[in-house]
Order: sequence, then C-alpha cells, then structure tokens
Amino acid sequence: MAKDAAGKKSPQTKRDPMKSASRKVASALKEKENVLSGATVYLSGPMDFVASRQEEKEFGWRNRVGQFLKRYGVTVYDPWNKPPVAGLAHYGKEDEFSTNKRNNWTFEDSKRGDQTRAELCAEFWPTLHIDLRMTDTADFLVAFCPTNIYSVGTVHEIVMARLQHKPVLFVSPPVTFPVYDELTEHLKSKGDKAGLEMLSTLAAQAPLRPNPGAMPSMWYMALIDGHYFFDGFGFKGYMKEFKWKRGGLDEHEEKFPPKRPLLPYLEKLNKAIAKKYDVGRGEYVDNDEWLIFDDGEV
Repeated sequence: MAKDAAGKKSPQTKRDPMKSASRKVASALKEKENVLSGATVYLSGPMDFVASRQEEKEFGWRNRVGQFLKRYGVTVYDPWNKPPVAGLAHYGKEDEFSTNKRNNWTFEDSKRGDQTRAELCAEFWPTLHIDLRMTDTADFLVAFCPTNIYSVGTVHEIVMARLQHKPVLFVSPPVTFPVYDELTEHLKSKGDKAGLEMLSTLAAQAPLRPNPGAMPSMWYMALIDGHYFFDGFGFKGYMKEFKWKRGGLDEHEEKFPPKRPLLPYLEKLNKAIAKKYDVGRGEYVDNDEWLIFDDGEV
C-alpha cells in the first residue's frame, strides 16, 4: 500500500495496460546485444525455375542462412519447410515435385479447359496464401535474387514486406555464363559461322544476359533501401564453424568474392542496429525499420 500526502494508506494504482503497450513500442528498436533474438525471418527467393528444385531444397542457400540465424535465436520461415498450420496439417505444403501438376495447364477454350484451369488455380492457392502469411508475420526478409532466374512470388513477397516498411536484405550475386563464353571461343576457333549465329540467337531468346557487377534491377533500387543490398553471402568465413560441405555457391563466391557479404552484416546487426544513410540530410540516421518487439519489456 502507498501513502498519500496526509500519510494515509491508499490502494496501489493498477498497472495501466496502455502504458505497458507504450513501453513495449518504445523498446521495440533494440540497441543491445542479441538484437535478433526472438525475431522472425522469411527466406524469399526463386523456387519454380531454379535448375534443380531437389538440389535447391536440400543444399540451397536457405539451409545455410537459416542455420546461421537460428544461432541468434531467430525463428526461420523457409518456404521449403513451411510451419504447421493448426487444424490444417498439410495446408500449403510443397516439395520438389509440386510444379509437376502445372504440366496439366491448358488454354483450351471450353468447359473442360475452364475446369482444368480453375482446379489448378485452386490447387496452388494454399501455397501462395501461406507464403504471404509468413511474409506478413516476419520481422524481416532475406531475399536471394539472381538476375538470370525468373521469379514472380519473390517479387510479390518483397513488395508486400516493403509496403509494411520491413527490412528486406537483398542478395544480388554476380551472374556470368562461362560455358557460353567458352562455346563462343570454340566455335570461333572452328570457323563455325552458322554455330555462332545460332548461339547468338539463343542468347537473345533465353535471354542470356551477364551481370558480372551484380547490379540489381532499377525497380528494386527504388523499392529497397540502399542499406540492404549485398552481392553475396560470405559463406567462406563460416564453413568450419557450421561444417558446411563445399558446393556450387562456394565455387561462385571464390570466383567472385563478395564486396558486401550478408552473413557478416547479420553478425554485426545482432550486436547493434546499424544506422542508414539519409540522402536528404546527408548523414547517417537511426534505422526505424527494425521494429523487433521486446516482449520482456511488457
């Protein structure tokens, strides 16, 4: 019991839930160690048109980045391993064989065609639904976006996150086609003009457009803060610690060492939220997009 001005005992004031909520919001932008503890991340990136869905699921970048972030207490949403949905055990699940059903697609202008298209659209809706729900509930995204792989869902997820002013850590790796270059030189050495012409036509049709500078789309430049772009993951410095087996990603990063790798950034971020550069003010300012609520302060 507290005492008033007259020395009389008075009931203690009940805890104001609104003030508690205010304290929660005020402490949302963490500035101490373990910033990422309790945060949720969604791993966005191409799945449909990768060279091998099975290899991507088992050995792709998501496995390593997810393992790295879990070390800091981050909840990882991986579209290859979707979280269970209460009451809907298999809702939205997909695997390396899910896209096989797409082969039934038809443009037949008939009732049968309408039925087939309707069934396929309904079939894939749960996958889109749960992926966007994971994006919606995540605190931030990690997006892997090579410029040579077609992807629709990734763009959708990135836009949705940025509309909510969530950080999207965007990895745009260098893209080259060394086999194409080797084949070009081979055909030149053989004097095969017809082969060179066909190869040139193929490059235009594919299209095979190298991007050795890892430059992202101008649309992404406008959509995502400049502070969030990376040209690789920087796996090399963590191979022994996590016992990762060497693979294609490592060969690529050896050939093109990242100038701004993601993993060291995440390691620093867990200690303190980095400031971002404000063009209008010409200086670094607090980055208020990292709204990771601290439940312990409620």
